[in-house]
Amino acid sequence: MDLIIFNDNSYRNFFPIAVTRPVSDIRVGILKLRQRTAAFFEEENYKLVVPEYLKNLWKDRFKTKENFINPEVKNDILCINSRIKVTEESVKKIKEMPQNTFLTCGKEIAAVKTNKIESSELDFETIKNITDKLTGIEIKAKFWNYIWDFVNENAKMIEEDFKDFFYEGENFYETEQGVTVLNPYNVWIGEGTQILPGTVIDASEGPAVIDENVKIMPNSVITGPVYIGKNSIVKAASKIYEGTSVGPVCKVGGEIENTIFQAYSNKQHDGFLGHSFIGEWVNIGADTNNSDLKNNYKNVKVYSHAHKDKIDSGTKFLGCFIGDHAKIGINCSLNTGCVIDPGCNLYGKDLISDYVKSFSWGQFNNLERYKFDKFAETADAVKKRRNSSISDVEYDFYDKIFRNGSVI
Repeated sequence: MDLIIFNDNSYRNFFPIAVTRPVSDIRVGILKLRQRTAAFFEEENYKLVVPEYLKNLWKDRFKTKENFINPEVKNDILCINSRIKVTEESVKKIKEMPQNTFLTCGKEIAAVKTNKIESSELDFETIKNITDKLTGIEIKAKFWNYIWDFVNENAKMIEEDFKDFFYEGENFYETEQGVTVLNPYNVWIGEGTQILPGTVIDASEGPAVIDENVKIMPNSVITGPVYIGKNSIVKAASKIYEGTSVGPVCKVGGEIENTIFQAYSNKQHDGFLGHSFIGEWVNIGADTNNSDLKNNYKNVKVYSHAHKDKIDSGTKFLGCFIGDHAKIGINCSLNTGCVIDPGCNLYGKDLISDYVKSFSWGQFNNLERYKFDKFAETADAVKKRRNSSISDVEYDFYDKIFRNGSVI
């Protein structure tokens, strides 16, 4: 039976991060959603169903994996919604599904198990429509519903991932003289990682996972629950507080709290960043700060692409959401709940607030349209610094956003 992790039509609730990736690829805790689902079901050879607007981009990204994205289907399949919160209870319910049934939680399709689908290119509509021919079973389950859910639950998810995937694993590490580790049994350090003197790793309140080939420069303080991804660099005298996940190949510094970096992004200078989600290929300049709490202590309202308006996030602590390839200059201030779409280049003394549409350029109160050729030139230059480049498919994807104002 083939395991298929599918993305439904709720992707707008996860913009701007999901503009350029399916929800299944979003990081929370230590793992991406699809990685966690595959691990719980002990299946490495799973397949993905992504929304139509991402199909070509994701097939290009995984072109070496045959029949991986929106695959051809002929055999029995088990389809699992990428947004379901994977727990022992939800996994048990899915594994116990009879053939030709589907699980629902209210209006949400949680999982489908069937041998009645034959498709040359599986998509969500096909999965949704087949439920008319199957027996439905109502269950209690929890789903990820908005992009800020990941920020709110990131500390908890780091703890759960540590318990599920790291705690029982062998990990024998030695640190340099002058490195302080509090509660060492709650710390996991990968091979090739260098932690320089003066660093404090405090895992007394939650686990600290420092992955392979990380460099932590002197006099940094890292407080768990925290995850630092492979090949990332923590700059000298950094303060990385609880609830922070740094994906692979990032450079981080200054003061960071309860923030997720998807991957390949830099915030390596002084300045505060809290309760935020940063996409890929983002750069945040020196002494730039964000607010993550309103002066009146009320819930933060955030622009929702699905509602085309600001909605109540239900939380008092919330920072900013920055899409892929956005650049924020030095000495900028980002207001509480700020949403910045992909491809923006922002600078200046104006308070950056509310919502900034893709490919905006300049100071917040006098934004202009970014020239696409300039954007593409910069994006390619940035990726080449990491031995990558913009493919023709990726170029066309961003060009469509630029011309249409949206990918959908």
